Amino acid sequence: MKGGVVEWKLELPPRAPPFQLCQSCKILHVLEVIEQSGTMITMEDVAGVLGIGVPVAWFLISFFASIPASWLLRFVPGVQPRHLYAAASGAFLSHCAFGAESNLYFMLPISVSYAAMLLHRRMCGVISAVFAFGFLIFCHVLFMSGDAWKTGGIDHTGAMMVLTLKVTSAAFNYQDGLIKDEDSLRESQKKYRLDKLPSFIAYLGYCFNCGTHLAGPVFELRDYLDWTENKGLWDPNAAKRPPSPYGEALFATVKGFLCMGVYMYMTGAYPLSFLTNPDYMKWGYWHRVWYQFLCSFGARWKYYFIWSLSEAAVMISGFGFSGWTKVAPSEEPRAKWSRAQNVDILNVELATSAAEIPKYWNIHVSVWLRHYVYERLVVKGKRPGFRQLLATQVVSAVWHGLYSGYFLFFINSALMIAGARVIYKLQQAIPKSNFLAVNLATLFGFFYTAFVLNLTVMGFLVLYFAETLTVYRSVYYTGTLIPVAFLLLGQFYKPPRAGQNPRVKKES
Repeated sequence: MKGGVVEWKLELPPRAPPFQLCQSCKILHVLEVIEQSGTMITMEDVAGVLGIGVPVAWFLISFFASIPASWLLRFVPGVQPRHLYAAASGAFLSHCAFGAESNLYFMLPISVSYAAMLLHRRMCGVISAVFAFGFLIFCHVLFMSGDAWKTGGIDHTGAMMVLTLKVTSAAFNYQDGLIKDEDSLRESQKKYRLDKLPSFIAYLGYCFNCGTHLAGPVFELRDYLDWTENKGLWDPNAAKRPPSPYGEALFATVKGFLCMGVYMYMTGAYPLSFLTNPDYMKWGYWHRVWYQFLCSFGARWKYYFIWSLSEAAVMISGFGFSGWTKVAPSEEPRAKWSRAQNVDILNVELATSAAEIPKYWNIHVSVWLRHYVYERLVVKGKRPGFRQLLATQVVSAVWHGLYSGYFLFFINSALMIAGARVIYKLQQAIPKSNFLAVNLATLFGFFYTAFVLNLTVMGFLVLYFAETLTVYRSVYYTGTLIPVAFLLLGQFYKPPRAGQNPRVKKES
C-alpha cells in the first residue's frame, strides 16, 4: 500500500504514443528490411511490429480469414457439402487461432450434447446445459483467460463460450419439440423448436460455422438448417430473394477497423494501469470519475471491432440476412441484417435507460439469456421480478469467467437495470404535455445510465476482487449506491400514472 492506494499488476505492454500515424510506415520499413536481407518473415516478426503477442497475432489472422472463408461458403453446392465445409473450415481456423488441442476441447461438449439429444430427448436440454457450463467453468479455471489477455495472450475459452450457448440452445429446442400443447409454449419456443434431430455432420457445421465460431454471434440451429437447405428466407424461389451482402459486409469491415483505431488511441491515452498510480488518488472525485469514464469508453471499442468483423463474415456468407422491413408504409422494403449484428454502437453509447443496454450490447447473448434463462425461470401465470433478473446476470457472470470482478459487475448491472425501472415509472408519471419535464427526465435517464455503467464496468476490466473494490472505493461506491437508492425509493413511493388523480388511485 503506497499513499493509501492498493497497488496491483495491471501492466500494459509498451506502446507507441497514442494515434501514431507512422505505424504503417514502420511496418512497411520492417518488411522492406526483411525482404532485402533475404530472411523469412516469422510470426514473431509480425507480432513484434504490431506490438502484440504471437498468440494474439495468430488469432487476428485467423479471425480476418473467417471473412473470405465465409464468402467461399456461398459457392459450395449441395446441403451436405455445405455442412462439411462449415465444419472443416471452422475447425481449421480454430486450429490456426488456438492450436491443435483446441478442437479436442470443442468436441467434448459437442459430442455430449448430441449424445444427450440422441439418447435422452426428454432431458437433453438440462443435460447439455449442466455439462456444457460445467466444462466451460473447468476451462475458465484451467486457462484463466483474463490473465492471459492482460499479458498479450489468448486461448480458446472465448470460442468455447460461444459454443456453450450453441449446444445448450440446440438441445433445449430439440427437447421442446416433445411439447404438444401449443398454448404452453412461448413465441421463441414455437419458432425454434426442433421436431427432428439433424445429422451429426449438420450439427458439426452448426457448431463450427466458420463465420461465427471464433467470436460469435450466437444463432439458432433452426436458422442454420434453413440457411444451408435454402429454406425460409433463403428460398431461391421466394417472391423477393435475399439481396447482395457485399455492400453491407464492406461497411461492417471498414467500421471494424475504425473501431480498432479508436480503441488503440483511447487505451494508449487512458490506460487502466494509471488507476494504481498515486497521482490518480490525488485528483478530486469528479476527475477520478471522468478518468474511469474514459477507460470504460475506450475498452468498449475492442468489442466493437471484433463484433463488426464477425458481422462482416456472417453477412458475406448470406446467413446474416434476416428479412425485409419498411420504415414507412410508402417506402420500399429494406433488407435486415439483424442476425449478423451483435452491437448497436450508437444506442449503447447514447442509451437513455439502463434497461435498454442488453438490447444493443452483445445482442445475441442477451437474447439467449432472455430465452433460455430469464423466461424459463418465470413461473407460469406470474410476472418476472428481481430474482429472475439477478439469476440471469449471475449466469452471465459465470459464462464470462470466475473472476470476482465479473460477478461484482453483473450484480451491479442487475441493480442498475432494476433502478432504471424505478426511474421509468417516475418518468411515466410526468404528464406528456409537460414537454420540458419529459425531456429533462429523458436526459436524466441518459446520465444515470452512463454514470452507473461506466463506473461499475470497471470490475469487468480489472477482474480481481480487492482491486475492483479499490477502484469502486476511489469513487465512493457511487455506481452501486445510486441504483440502490432508487430501488429503496421504489419500495416506499409508488408514483401515479400521468393524468391519474393520486387520491382516486388510493381510494380504489
